[in-house]
Amino acid sequence: MEKLDVKLIALDLDDTLLNDDRLISDGNVEALRQCAEKGIYVVLCSGRAEDAILPFVRRLEIAGKEAGRFIIAINGCSIFDMHKRQQIFCRKVKADILLRTNEIAESYGLKTEVYTPDTIYYEQATKWTKLDVDLCGLKGKAVENYKEFIKQGFTKMLVPGEPEELQKLQTILRTEFGDQAVIFTSKPYFLEVLPPNCGKGEAVEWLSNQLGFGIEKTMGFGDSMNDESLIRMAGYGVAMKNGLEEIKKIARFVTDLDNNHDGVGDFLKKHVL
Repeated sequence: MEKLDVKLIALDLDDTLLNDDRLISDGNVEALRQCAEKGIYVVLCSGRAEDAILPFVRRLEIAGKEAGRFIIAINGCSIFDMHKRQQIFCRKVKADILLRTNEIAESYGLKTEVYTPDTIYYEQATKWTKLDVDLCGLKGKAVENYKEFIKQGFTKMLVPGEPEELQKLQTILRTEFGDQAVIFTSKPYFLEVLPPNCGKGEAVEWLSNQLGFGIEKTMGFGDSMNDESLIRMAGYGVAMKNGLEEIKKIARFVTDLDNNHDGVGDFLKKHVL
């Protein structure tokens, strides 16, 4: 089988690298460690904030190597260099977009949240904020003057709620903002508002250019709409067998196995290792 020339592998977490128990299997760990040993950058690339990605970095045990030093957070709005312990790339949603999103969401009885690397902020705790805090493993904090607080701009705003309500809201927000923001559902019950021209693919392009080899030498694994730019822009876009049909259509490859059966590791062993 033809070996692909890859210098960087970017990996979505949920339903891609993680199984349905939200764990990285031994088979996936082994394959990614072997890639890192070969000097291929292994970059976890998630909608989660930085601190919520770190437990998965620790599981791979590659952060001490050059190949394991970077993570991409908030769907591409932030790149963190773990060796320098600093953010090296950041994009934020403008304050007026955040305020207007919050206003529209509230008119439909929905609440919004914003993120820093270690905390989710919201006006008041709800069953949805608890779900998000539990999923992400971040701290949750209610803010007294939330509208004033969000004026500083944030990398991401999330509107959690019932899927059918969020589909309607997605259409309304996309119509309102046009190309001023990127709006999509990362999970059926999470609607995300991100800065324009910013996604996992754009972040991988920026990082691969900084590292000197360009995006054509990158491989991106994903399953969902927040992986769209990664799958489309990476030199080798790989959709998961369990991924959305829309993602499979734009991918160059589709894994033979799903996220519960080492789909990522199996593909890497066949095409990279």
